[in-house]
Amino acid sequence: MHADVLFSGGTVHTGDPHQPVTDALAVTAGRITALGADALALRGERTRLVDLAGGALLPSWGDGHIHPLLGGIGLRGVPVRDCTSVEEILQAVRRWAAEHPEAEWVRGDAFDPWLVEGGLFDARVLDTAVADRPVLLRTMDHHTGWANSEALRRAGFSADTPDPAHGQIVRRPDGEPLGTLREFGALDPLLSLVPEPDLDEQVAALAEVTGLLAAAGLTWVQDAWVEHSQVAAWTAAARSGVLRVRANLALLLAPDGWRDRLPALAADRARVAAEGAGLVTARSVKFFADGVIESGTAALLEPYTDCPHSHGAANWTGEELAEAVTAVDALGFQAHIHAIGDHGVRIALDAVEAAARRNGPRNRRPVLAHLQLVDPADLPRFAALGVTANFEPLWAQPDELMTQLTLPRIGDVRGSRQYQIAELLRSGAQVSFGSDWPVTPYEPLPGIATAVTRQTPGGVPAGGWLPEQRIGLRDALAAYSAGVAHQAYEEDLWGVLRPGMRADLVQLATDPYRVPAADLPAVAVLGTWLGGTRTHGPRTP
Repeated sequence: MHADVLFSGGTVHTGDPHQPVTDALAVTAGRITALGADALALRGERTRLVDLAGGALLPSWGDGHIHPLLGGIGLRGVPVRDCTSVEEILQAVRRWAAEHPEAEWVRGDAFDPWLVEGGLFDARVLDTAVADRPVLLRTMDHHTGWANSEALRRAGFSADTPDPAHGQIVRRPDGEPLGTLREFGALDPLLSLVPEPDLDEQVAALAEVTGLLAAAGLTWVQDAWVEHSQVAAWTAAARSGVLRVRANLALLLAPDGWRDRLPALAADRARVAAEGAGLVTARSVKFFADGVIESGTAALLEPYTDCPHSHGAANWTGEELAEAVTAVDALGFQAHIHAIGDHGVRIALDAVEAAARRNGPRNRRPVLAHLQLVDPADLPRFAALGVTANFEPLWAQPDELMTQLTLPRIGDVRGSRQYQIAELLRSGAQVSFGSDWPVTPYEPLPGIATAVTRQTPGGVPAGGWLPEQRIGLRDALAAYSAGVAHQAYEEDLWGVLRPGMRADLVQLATDPYRVPAADLPAVAVLGTWLGGTRTHGPRTP
């Protein structure tokens, strides 16, 4: 037997503690067939050779929490992500509206919420850019929106409109809506008016985005928020052959009428199993336990420092969340729960515990995502309950979101126990990494660097922010590979490089162990392989 592809000329980091480093890897029929000297012996006349040129080959990465379709559609709206001031946003809105006179709504996603004091954005300011069409922009966390007056009018929002369940309409002193809308209860009345992109546009968005993800070294992603209307886009993209990654879908379950939604969740799972072309599954159900700290909507055990009458907003009562998680667990789904505040984390863990108690032992692997604040009493529960702790490591730094909006809300004591990645690893919990793109960039290497340094890209602070939560490079790489593979129930298929495993690989121009951690974001991804098929880089090695 000869290998189809042979990698040599650099360092192969396998991620396997039994043989962590070797110098060659062979692939046959999409599987790893040998390492080291055994791999070199499989070279034949038709074997394609990949010269690592002194660089490195590693297990490809997965993203345990990302929004490819949401982000892909967002790329087609107003480009506000890189705007550094309100005036730049207004210019971008004017320009996009002029270039798209046919668009009924002007939409843009992922602007920075700290661009005005307190994250309070005024509709009248947005009116100066576009007043005759509705405009809705969302912040980078997607939990806050900035609407112009026409958008508020179309939604029927006025001084007489009560705050919706699970949302807040920020008000002027006279009670009229300011233009800032927090959480989905306030955003959904506007979003429901925005025309849905057609199927072809959604498939094109997935094609574009999964190509970008493959170029970053990713081969598997967890789409962490999929509505019923979006399932068709994923299955159509899979059938058409445009996907460059495998994906699992987390089907959204909201509190209102959740029991009536259970049959549709099961039907969507069956549809994806039948139509996903071996690339897409729908094994998970997404819950939002709470909101986000920067807008005061994450659910906290103790009141907010800057707002002593508020504990934030849990989207579910603890009892209702436990009942819903138990119900989807009984259907064989994996729970995937957004939990930011320490109260949100606690009720999520309580729900997982209730499901295990009610439904009995099984390989359920629930996921709690983000975990900005975890009460010390809850840290041991992750390992005890078999919960995967999914972190977005790029958030673990003192950037402007942290210093201007987050720390003033929670104070120094709670601020000192954010994103306890090292603590959960030490406890024996399973840890996976993700990006939450389009909230923050999808490339794994910047996140890996941040997990190791706990610094901003400018190297602040010296020694790292909350340095006791820094982790080593080996653990950071594993969280983006083996950790996500475990989350995906696929640790026997990918995540480490050993014979028999699927050839899901990433080639780097530089060995990551030979550069300072702060320089990792600059390391080039030269190639990505999904099951032995090249998805990024020259097609002929």
